[in-house]
Amino acid sequence: MSDSDRHQPSDTMRERVSESSRMLWLLLDVDRWIIAGLFSATLFLFLLAAGIAHPTPPHTLLTRGDPAETLYQALITGTITGVTLVLTLSQLILSQELGAVGDQRERMEGSMQFRDDVADSVGASVSPAEPSAFLRSLVRATKERAQSIQETVDEDDGLDDDLLELLSAYLDSVVGNADEVTDQLEGRTFGEFDVVEAALNYNYSWKLYAGRRIREEYGESLPEEAVEKLDDLIETLKLFGPAREHFKTLYFQWELANLSRALLYIAVPALAVAIGSLILLDPQDFSGTTYGVANSLLLVAITTTISLFPFTVLLAYILRIVTITKRTLSIGPFILRETERSVDVNWD
Repeated sequence: MSDSDRHQPSDTMRERVSESSRMLWLLLDVDRWIIAGLFSATLFLFLLAAGIAHPTPPHTLLTRGDPAETLYQALITGTITGVTLVLTLSQLILSQELGAVGDQRERMEGSMQFRDDVADSVGASVSPAEPSAFLRSLVRATKERAQSIQETVDEDDGLDDDLLELLSAYLDSVVGNADEVTDQLEGRTFGEFDVVEAALNYNYSWKLYAGRRIREEYGESLPEEAVEKLDDLIETLKLFGPAREHFKTLYFQWELANLSRALLYIAVPALAVAIGSLILLDPQDFSGTTYGVANSLLLVAITTTISLFPFTVLLAYILRIVTITKRTLSIGPFILRETERSVDVNWD
């Protein structure tokens, strides 16, 4: 194993990504309604700033011709089309839960088989039912496997010092990361981002890769008992990948259901504002200023921001989903992100 393999990428997702911590916090952790509010506030302020900065007075711009009427017509059409499209796509994704009894039975059997495999791996009669406890049991099992390997190699005085150092560094990484993720999963409830975030903080891809590399390259130099326990650790790490992807998929479906419900709640008020503004409001009737800003500009900025609120909510939800997707494109020992050190191995 090359020297570069002795170093792993950072365990937590925040340390592995190229975005700043604040940007990642906004993309993932902040409540989606707050993000939607920030987008709406930005839009509102931009419209005001653009109107004030324009050389032509805002009231003149908005009363020359019918720009406001054209805008409201476009907002009505866009809101109806956008909400309908999003709801259709959401229902298409959620329709994957529907199927004939044979398909549902096959899914059930696959789920039960996987749960049995996890139960055997973690040494339990039945694997936990709650997602956070299920993942926690897998992570804790990797820690126990790593500690068991360490105890075995510590009892062997014939190991090469470099190999012992390499193996100890790897096992310490497994134990340390497992402790952190176990604490993060403690008491978490599925439906919030916390469970998925904790799962993303377990860098199982590198641990699986490094474990297999040690097994293939140094297996003959290790005690037979240590090799068997290392195989058990690798098998447990293999189970964590599908488990994380399964709960990530369920979380996406949960978020899409929340998004669909949110759009249904806010689409009608947004449409009511756009239609009411088109029929009842005329910028010409709103002359004068408020705090130095033309009333007609304030009217258009407020009604436009409210009418576009379904879009800002959609954007807030989709940003988190695509950010998670980007961080979990691969399953298994594939590391797609760039790291400070190469993970290539010289087999010669």
